[in-house]
Amino acid sequence: MKRVIVGMSGGVDSSVSALLLKQQGYEVMGLFMKNWEETDPDGQCHATQDYEDVAKVCDLIGIPYYTVNFAKEYWDRVFSLFLEELKQGYTPNPDVLCNREIKFKAFFEKALGLGADFVATGHYAQTENGQLLCSADTDKDQTYFLYTVKDHILTKTLFPIGHLPKTEVRALAAQHNLATAEKKDSTGICFIGERKFSTFLNRYIAYQKGPFQTQGGRTVGEHSGVAYYTIGQRKGLAIGGPGEAWFVVAKDTERNIVFVEQGADHPALYRDFLTATEISWVQEPPTLPLTCQAKIRYRQPAQECVIEKIENGKMHVKFTQPQRAITPRQSIVFYDKNVCLGGAIIEPL
Repeated sequence: MKRVIVGMSGGVDSSVSALLLKQQGYEVMGLFMKNWEETDPDGQCHATQDYEDVAKVCDLIGIPYYTVNFAKEYWDRVFSLFLEELKQGYTPNPDVLCNREIKFKAFFEKALGLGADFVATGHYAQTENGQLLCSADTDKDQTYFLYTVKDHILTKTLFPIGHLPKTEVRALAAQHNLATAEKKDSTGICFIGERKFSTFLNRYIAYQKGPFQTQGGRTVGEHSGVAYYTIGQRKGLAIGGPGEAWFVVAKDTERNIVFVEQGADHPALYRDFLTATEISWVQEPPTLPLTCQAKIRYRQPAQECVIEKIENGKMHVKFTQPQRAITPRQSIVFYDKNVCLGGAIIEPL
């Protein structure tokens, strides 16, 4: 009997994953990862609550469960890098790092060390012969966050709910009386959760106020700190006056300026090309130039593009249609229809 260790988060997706694997005849073990040690303002520790839900689910299913503390690994490999990029004024994506460094490195290595033949998670994705495939539920597909996972890891990874719509996952949880059946999906920063972003960051980074300026140099307001804003942002700018709404179009960290322009379709928001670094392919690098599809943000419909070349570690990508709000240090992820090929980190202009 093959042994599978499931990364249990205390949510409905990993709960149903463990249930399905048990029904399929695997020897299943649950492993709860504690990656962030903190209580909320009411003195409650969400990790403790999540672990209690893991215990309830595993007891009901009839599988053993354990906990492992990766808080140091998370701080060193994910959160500290996240903070460093924010200090530079970028808008990084910690979920990509978290999957690469914690779920498919620290957890993966721990599971194999415990004798697992496979690891499993509640991600909405699928695998086939070392390929990373989109999930059946296109609204929940998480391959955008998984593009750094290599094929040799995917051959030992199971995504038990990747072929199911979320509604069916919830229905299965309810049908089997799992404690997580109606639990809300986790949102916000990976493993830290949803909270007021500016208040949270103020504990780690001291930001200075500065001007909102047009690209022509006219000051139209005051910002709270460059890292609190992202390209294309409209909400929270608090810039009054006549005319259309204001949008963030660029940032200058060294001069502490956030550039804004009026209108959702202002030309400064659009580009039909980008360069990217930190390239990661799921399998062997493709032959270039390559016509494929790409996403520059999660849940964006895939866009037609050409990866023209890679020179000195820098990838050059041209889009068929101009893209709105291309954001430095976010990921661009490439697809051949439903196959996720890999991705890279978008460079500043």
